[in-house]
Amino acid sequence: MSTYLDISHVSIEFPTPRGSFKALDQVDLKIAKGEFVSLIGHSGCGKSTVLNIVAGLYDATEGGVMLGGKEVKGPGPERAVVFQNHSLLPWLTSYENVELAVKQVFKGKMNRKEMHDWICHNLDLVHMGHAKDKRPSEISGGMKQRVGIARALAMEPSVLLMDEPFGALDALTRAHLQDSLMEIQADLNNTVIMITHDVDEAVLLSDRIVMMTNGPAATVGEILHVDLERPRDRLALANDPRYVDYRAQVLTFLYEKQKKVEPLDKHREAKKTPIVRPSAKQA
Repeated sequence: MSTYLDISHVSIEFPTPRGSFKALDQVDLKIAKGEFVSLIGHSGCGKSTVLNIVAGLYDATEGGVMLGGKEVKGPGPERAVVFQNHSLLPWLTSYENVELAVKQVFKGKMNRKEMHDWICHNLDLVHMGHAKDKRPSEISGGMKQRVGIARALAMEPSVLLMDEPFGALDALTRAHLQDSLMEIQADLNNTVIMITHDVDEAVLLSDRIVMMTNGPAATVGEILHVDLERPRDRLALANDPRYVDYRAQVLTFLYEKQKKVEPLDKHREAKKTPIVRPSAKQA
């Protein structure tokens, strides 16, 4: 498969009061059109920074990003971002939140009926057509996230960037949205880059899992190709030896090869002071 999104020799440094902080060091990643790629790693490994550079929200200090043969310079409608927080405008209905994005991208390209049909189509894709007239305060967290995904899809992006989109949801809602995302990606064949901390989620959804080394100066540690047939059934995969092996490989990287040593709680002494009980004479 030919390269569609090319992240080439990307490094980035941020100024801090203590000097320059290098968050990423020589990140290289080539992604094909229609591929689903997950980024996984410990907190602070630069996953979101990579996503923000692809989105055009950050400029790399070194290297750059090419999309479809064109250099990425700033945000663009061909790259839509879904954050962990749905970021819906609370005074607008689900329909109006999606409409806002559609008007920005397709103004002058659709008549009123076409725009209405397109908005409803994207809400239906995420099974939210029935709640198009409800405001965020009237729907659940999972439903809000569905509307956020619909808003991103309605921009008809060639690349969908997702920053832990299901991280704040309960397990059942997360599973439903994972299934919806697999269906949508199969239908639209868009390119997806998703950040996750969930190993099972990464194996279930991805064509490749990109495992990041610990920061600072984080980079690509290993890339795992997930050779599981689509469509994927989570129940059938639960006992599939290939699924179990892929899961084990990611866990080995995270917890052995890139073991994260958390700093000792500053309120806790490294060694507990032994309790000296008074003797009978002292008592």
